[in-house]
Amino acid sequence: MIASPKPGFDIPENALEERIPTSFIREIIDGKPYYYKGYREALAGNMNIEDIMGCSALQTYIISYILGIFYDQINRAKYIIATNEPGLHINRRNNLASEIMIFDKDVLTIDKIDLKYIQVPPTLSIEVDTDVELEEATESEYVTLKTMKLLEFGADKVIWFFRETRKVMIATPGNWTTFDWDHEVMLMPGAICNVGQYLQSKGSRFA
Repeated sequence: MIASPKPGFDIPENALEERIPTSFIREIIDGKPYYYKGYREALAGNMNIEDIMGCSALQTYIISYILGIFYDQINRAKYIIATNEPGLHINRRNNLASEIMIFDKDVLTIDKIDLKYIQVPPTLSIEVDTDVELEEATESEYVTLKTMKLLEFGADKVIWFFRETRKVMIATPGNWTTFDWDHEVMLMPGAICNVGQYLQSKGSRFA
């Protein structure tokens, strides 16, 4: 049986044809569903949906570090800190999710708060690794496509942290840069992080 769709989530036709529960879809880009990493193991009964939707311990640690900076450093009266995979509805063919999104309260006004996905662009979107099963695209292709969708929708900045390569990619309209994650990253004015240095200071082998 197909699970009930997420609020504001359009069901791709091939998900219906293959009888893949919509709860396994992390996001949709250009009408194509991108499933949570490990979804085939869950379909086979070797894992459950909670196993594939959850973050790794390292992801959780990095996200917690970044959120702590936001809670301490940014103007909470001006910005909304959205986490736990906030959903972003661009149009009926594009529904995205990220680990962290920051929204300007002048853009995401109270009248736009409802039971569906958010429909205004974030000031900032942050991802830690790719959480989707990449079956027909490379990681680079997926990251580029999703980043372009966010920027075209109106996001001011998109940041990716990659565990395996220990790199950071920062994209703003007209400027994309990639560098090692043991350098300072300007998340927002007044909010700076250094993931590599932080992990090293805590004695992590992933520094």
